Amino acid sequence: MRRTLHIGLSLVAVSVLMLATAGTSSAQAAGAHAMGVKGAHAAHHRGSTLLSSHGGAIETTPVVFITYWGASWSTGFSTGGYTSAQAQNYVQSFFTNVGGSSWANSTTQYCQNVASGTTNCASVSGAVNVTNPRGQLAGTWNDTSPVPSRLGTSSIAGEALRAVAHFGYNANADYMVFTPTGQSTSGFGTQFCAWHSSTSSSSGPVSFSNMPYQPDAGASCGMNFVNTANNSFGNGYFDGFSIVGGHEYAETVTDPFPSSGWLDGSGAENGDKCAWIGSGQGAAANISLGSNSFAVQSLWSNAFNSGAGGCVLAY
Repeated sequence: MRRTLHIGLSLVAVSVLMLATAGTSSAQAAGAHAMGVKGAHAAHHRGSTLLSSHGGAIETTPVVFITYWGASWSTGFSTGGYTSAQAQNYVQSFFTNVGGSSWANSTTQYCQNVASGTTNCASVSGAVNVTNPRGQLAGTWNDTSPVPSRLGTSSIAGEALRAVAHFGYNANADYMVFTPTGQSTSGFGTQFCAWHSSTSSSSGPVSFSNMPYQPDAGASCGMNFVNTANNSFGNGYFDGFSIVGGHEYAETVTDPFPSSGWLDGSGAENGDKCAWIGSGQGAAANISLGSNSFAVQSLWSNAFNSGAGGCVLAY
């Protein structure tokens, strides 16, 4: 596994890693893979190079566990005229309904139990593909334990392990850690919007995501990227939660233990190659999930365009 943060510019990646690895927990994270702020992704991440297996696992039956870390999630806070309860409702509505959607379905073309360099699973004997079941949000937890003032990857990894102890271990799960407003890892909003990584436990490897409070970063992490006007549900103001959260979700499904799953030759995952597209093929847009709409980015599909690959909102 590479110990880098893939943001597009190598110097930025190194600096973010140095900032993010500081922490107070003894838990150790493997390499972290970050979604850069709007404008930070290099143009080659949208190139035509196909994703290929690097020989590692994917999530065959994806599951999401959400931890809201910090007492303020329980006591409540407000930003921009919206409450933390509204933020939680938006996030949970998205992950409750994303499973089974045509948006998430592009991940099902990727697989494990194949040789490194594989770009198409269809004809490979023994390949086990990602599935896209409904009801992937398996639990939420308000952990009121204090968030360290110096928050880094080891802190998030430690909280992910506490989530494993709370929810139980699942090798196909993304343990997502949401921190409250004003409490995020260094570099958030200036270098990255979120990242995913992995750590070890007595039960097996644990895939987890660091999800800072996206509205704190404003437009840099997706606020009003799709919906220019805000509404009572949070469309517009909370666009970043579904754009960035969806990005991390899709990447952990196909590369849960960075960077051993599906990546292109530059190290970009299925979310990276399609991040922050504002117009044309693969432009970010609203999709309907349940009774609401959510802003999402497109995801890379090797199968698109007769196998030439491209960014798609449905598959």
